[in-house]
Formats: sequence, structure tokens, C-alpha cells
Amino acid sequence: MPYTLTPETGITPDSDNTNYLKDHVDTGDRWVLNFGPQHPATHTTLRLVLELDGERIARCTPHIGYLHSGFEKLAEHLDYNQYVSIVSRMNYLSPIANDICWHGTVEKLFDVQITPRQTVLRTILAEIARIQDHLLCVGAAALDLGALTGFLYAFNPREKIYDIIDYVSGQRFHPDWTRVGGAAKDLPDEEVFKRMVKNFIHQDLPTAIRDLENLVVRNRIFMDRTQGIGVMSHDEAINCSASGPIARASGVKRDLRKAEPYLCFQDNWDGEGADAINFSVPVAYDGDVYCRFLVRVEEIKQSIKIIEQLIDRIPGGPLDVFADEKMTKPPKSDVYGSIEGLIQHFELIMTNRGWNAPIAEIYNAHETANGELGYHIVADGTKNSWRARTRPPSFINYSTVSRMIEGHMLADIVAVLGSINIVAAELDR
Repeated sequence: MPYTLTPETGITPDSDNTNYLKDHVDTGDRWVLNFGPQHPATHTTLRLVLELDGERIARCTPHIGYLHSGFEKLAEHLDYNQYVSIVSRMNYLSPIANDICWHGTVEKLFDVQITPRQTVLRTILAEIARIQDHLLCVGAAALDLGALTGFLYAFNPREKIYDIIDYVSGQRFHPDWTRVGGAAKDLPDEEVFKRMVKNFIHQDLPTAIRDLENLVVRNRIFMDRTQGIGVMSHDEAINCSASGPIARASGVKRDLRKAEPYLCFQDNWDGEGADAINFSVPVAYDGDVYCRFLVRVEEIKQSIKIIEQLIDRIPGGPLDVFADEKMTKPPKSDVYGSIEGLIQHFELIMTNRGWNAPIAEIYNAHETANGELGYHIVADGTKNSWRARTRPPSFINYSTVSRMIEGHMLADIVAVLGSINIVAAELDR
């Protein structure tokens, strides 16, 4: 490994940047510049209002509200299974992770324990989603600073992930695969799935990561543009409720897979005394753009380690808890080929028969690629949630932009924004 994430290898932030606002005496007019939403680095949905003193940023005010999705309101009109098609669109970089977290929350509300087979498959797919998200972020970190080749190294393997997701769910981009107590369908062929995943984590992905590391990790231009830039201290990360790679790059060693275990990260996940899956939580201490890059790269390697421990341990047995209780939609072959299947499908879709939740509220969170993704559901006893609130990591992390950017040069904005990996659909819910 060409680097070590330890305090001893830390880079001291540039004092001219960190002390700029405290020591600076304004001697002239400041320019006001709108950075975005049309700028390519802001994805046409983010806007930063900058006050510039020359090319140095004296003040930064982030704005949101350019997407208008209304995702949370839709939860009041869709049942607990239908809403999965909405949550997968909040983070479109790793949508199946949203699906898994949403239905994990619903199952916690209903006090439903999913089957061992479903537990393992969800864990594998959640880690594949983490890789999917991180690959785009670390590739874009190079692209934002002019390294097109680095972006291609990271982006090409994502096509293999799309192939895996398509094989499992039938859709490449928005899988909408999970259901309450199970999934829309089982694997078409378990051996084919295993082969696809193994080829990806043993051949395609390691090659891509090695090429990316060789290109940028010790590249002098990349290091100069990222080290000491966008620094967030340990205490600032905690005070801002930051989570995920941003917080861990600042020395906050918190990962929900360890702190509040779920799926295969908890002991006895198979009901037969199985130990929790073994992995490490990468932590850095400088809190700059460079550390956030390194943490994400190391998390990809840890996700490979998790998948390797599970891919040959997929249990047999049923995929759905309620397979025999007519609470899930029947297979399409039954809908088209039998009157019983057609009636069951009709009753679940066209009538009020289906999930009736308890009158209660619940919060549940998973450790997704950008941090803590949580759902707070208020249930009123009907098949729809009375209110569903999302705790999206991008929304929380975006609030840290000002303190990271102020005092830096205008050219540093793109590097800092890329290191936060903001997904706009999580902002305007």
C-alpha cells in the first residue's frame, strides 16, 4: 500500500488559509460571484454565493432548492413497498443502498426479522453500492483537477456493477429490488451471480484501484491541490453532525456498521450463532480533501473484504418472510398463468388489502457511502406512512461547505465540493 493513514504522516494545513479570515483587514471592495447552479461542478442544482477578495474567498453562502422533487411528501401517498421507487432516486449514485435502508426501517417498524438468505444478499449488495458510489467520487476527484484518465479508471468498473444490479433486479439504474420482509424476486441463478461478483472484486476492481492509485496518490499536482485544502477538524466534524468519509477523514471513528450493527454486521445474523463480519474502519486525521480521497479508496478495499467473506456463504431457504402469506406480489408467471396469482396481484395493487402498520414511529439508519442515511417513519395504522422523514448525509455534509471553503482560493472550490460528494436529490426532498 503506497500510503498509511496515521497521524504521523499528516500534512499541516496552510496557515495562510486557515487564519485568513481572522487576520485579514479588508482594504477594498469585495466582488460577489455566483458559483453555480449552471457550473458543471455544481450539477446544475447547487449554488454558492461567494464574496471574493481578489481570488480568495472571504465568505461563502450555499443555497439549495433547484430540484423540487417532493420525495418526502410522496411517502404519504404510496404504500411501504411502492415508496422504494422513490427512495432509490434520492441517491442515484448507489440507489440500492437506499432501498435496503428504507425497508430495513419499515421492517423495524413492523418488528419483522428477514431471512438469513435475504440478510446476506442485502449486505453484499449494500457493499457493492458503497463501491459504486465511491468509484465515482474518487474518479471525479481526479477529473475535477484535470486528470481525465483517473476518472476513466474509476468509472469503467461501474459498468460491471450495473450488470450485477441488472442481473439481480432486472433494472440497471434504479433497482427497486427490496420489499417488506424480502425482495421483488430471488436470484435468477445463484452460481452466475457469484461468478459475476467474484470476477468484479478479484479482477476488474483491483486493477482499476491500482491504476488510480499509481496515477494520483503520489502525483505532485494532485497532492498540492488537495493537501491542506478544505480542512475540517475533529471537533468541527462532530459539531456539524458530519458522518461517513468526511467525518472519518477528520479523525471521527464512527461507522454504524460497528456502532449500531445491522444485517451481517451483527452477531448471530443467521440465527445460528454466526459471528459478525470482520472489517476495519479507515480513519485519517488531517481532515482535508486528500484524506477524504484516501479514506474512500480504503473503504472500497474494505468492502471487497466484506464481500469476500459472504459471497460463498449465501444460505439457501426462502428469500421472503411472508412468501406463503399472500402479503407480497406473486411472480409474474403466476399473475399471467393462474387465476389465483392474478387475484392476489389485483388485491394488493387495486384494493386496500396489504400492509397495515402499527400506530407508532421509528427511526433507523444505515452506514451508506456518504455517511448516515436514516428514515424516520410515523405510522398511523394504514398501509401508507403518515409522515416519512429522510436524514440524508448529503444535506448535513453540504452545510459544512462554508467553513471548508472560506479563506481558500477560487480554484479550490471544485476540489472541496468533489470531496464532499453531494447528491442534489438528497438536498431537495
